[in-house]
Amino acid sequence: MPRRPSAGPCRRSPPSERNRSSSSNSRFGPGTTTRRNKRLRFPLIVEALARLRSRSCIIDGEAVCCDDDGRPSFDRIRYRRHDGAVFLYAFDLIELDGADMRREPLAARKATLASVLAKAAPGLRLSEHIEADGPTVFAHACKMGLEGIVSKRKASPYRSGRSPDWLKSKNPACEAVKRESEEDWGRR
Repeated sequence: MPRRPSAGPCRRSPPSERNRSSSSNSRFGPGTTTRRNKRLRFPLIVEALARLRSRSCIIDGEAVCCDDDGRPSFDRIRYRRHDGAVFLYAFDLIELDGADMRREPLAARKATLASVLAKAAPGLRLSEHIEADGPTVFAHACKMGLEGIVSKRKASPYRSGRSPDWLKSKNPACEAVKRESEEDWGRR
């Protein structure tokens, strides 16, 4: 049984059928790295990072590629047939111009991220949050066929890995969630 979100004071956003990524722009040039530290060259993301006005930044997000109906498709990333159409849904800002943002509350990091991405090229998109009742947002995400939602406490600092400050609620009917279970992801 999937963990259900509470109705507490959180920001909620839908994770996409995606590939968790960290994207950066520094003196070494723009790039995207996945969990397994594979440096990937998604042209839209790299181009958008290169055009940002910051000297350096590290953005946490998910690389996404949509199908012909505009819905996120993990298979399009997995099989690397559509790398030119992959964009980054940015949901957190870890570093900006040398300043470590991790101790700042989520609300402040997200506001700064929105400012950084305000005029970004299409390869970088802000993952909007919804401030609403968790069970209602989760039910709506499930009805839309999305993977689920992530609920985060607004005042929480950034922590990599699992944290008591956030909860991922997965839609058991979503194909990506079923595939994750069948393929035993994350346990390798």
